[in-house]
Amino acid sequence: MLTDIAAAAGTAIRWTDLGLHPVALDLGFFELRWYSLAYLAGILLGYWYMLKLLARPGAPMARRHADDLVFYATLGIILGGRLGYVIFYNPDYYFQNPGEIIRLWDGGMSFHGGVIGVSLGILYLAWKQKLDWLRIHDYVACCVPFGLLFGRLANFVNAELWGRPTDVPWGIVFPGGGEVPRHPSQLYEAGLEGLLLGLVLWYLFWKTDARYRPGLLVGTFILGYGLSRFLVEFFRSPDMQLMWLVEDTGLSMGQWLTVPMILGGVYLIATAKGRRDRVHDVPA
Repeated sequence: MLTDIAAAAGTAIRWTDLGLHPVALDLGFFELRWYSLAYLAGILLGYWYMLKLLARPGAPMARRHADDLVFYATLGIILGGRLGYVIFYNPDYYFQNPGEIIRLWDGGMSFHGGVIGVSLGILYLAWKQKLDWLRIHDYVACCVPFGLLFGRLANFVNAELWGRPTDVPWGIVFPGGGEVPRHPSQLYEAGLEGLLLGLVLWYLFWKTDARYRPGLLVGTFILGYGLSRFLVEFFRSPDMQLMWLVEDTGLSMGQWLTVPMILGGVYLIATAKGRRDRVHDVPA
């Protein structure tokens, strides 16, 4: 295997030959990074799509609630995603260098932390406006794949979170990843978590009565994400500071964090039919 990888290195695709750069716009005094644009695009497209979903019969909230939801969800994504990365993936470093926590532009966001942050925002909105929190989760789940798709593409553009060494023809030599071709695991995740999962949720919402079964859509989302992430982790290089976890358990931190998501998704899907009752539109 090592011989095959070494042989493949001579003909592998080099990230540096793709014409990519983490900075989208550099004005000298100001830099705009693709990573930031990915989050912005995900939020804006998610908001646009949310309005399309709310226009259909049986919506759990009105347009005015969506505006508040975007604010809370954005806070949840940023705060939850960053704090999740700090706590789950590199606590020792950030506790010793707390000033680095706010450097979001350098990368380092945890999807699992972002999920917790967004969920807390939804729960607060539902409590404040007396709305059905589970059905709001269903609608939000349909919008999240936009952010996942752009976020993983931004990871690729940043040449970060690369995969394990490989001899497959599409292996890529990443800067900082050594002179060996690696799986473009960022693109695997973009395809599974973003594109494929988004299409599944689109079909369920627009072609079935899934939106009238509280928990079915969000359950499908977290199950689909959990399975996709669990699978891709076999091709993705584990964080170096957490190699001990892989060596001790055989699973990475990303895989361990997906276990409760997979179990929760199965539960929500299995019990969704029993939650179905009369669903009314929320007054605009």
